[in-house]
Amino acid sequence: MRIIFEAIVKENGIGGWYLEIKDTMSNRVEKCNDLEEFSFTIEKMGEDYGGHIDEVKWQVDSNVTAEHLSEVKAKMANYYKELFNNSKD
Repeated sequence: MRIIFEAIVKENGIGGWYLEIKDTMSNRVEKCNDLEEFSFTIEKMGEDYGGHIDEVKWQVDSNVTAEHLSEVKAKMANYYKELFNNSKD
């Protein structure tokens, strides 16, 4: 059994974006307003499977602006860099 989550970048309707996480096994859906919340939430959801997630499939809603998508990508790159650099300490 493969544990697959879906992460979807969506517009929030008030000039920003959010990330929606879906557990494809249970159909549980959570909404995250930033990457820190996303990281915490996906970790908590993964606890249902012993902390093991095989894959996160990323999607972008068709109405997400190029500006918001660029912002999400940049924040993800920075967040990853911080995590990766801190793990070398």
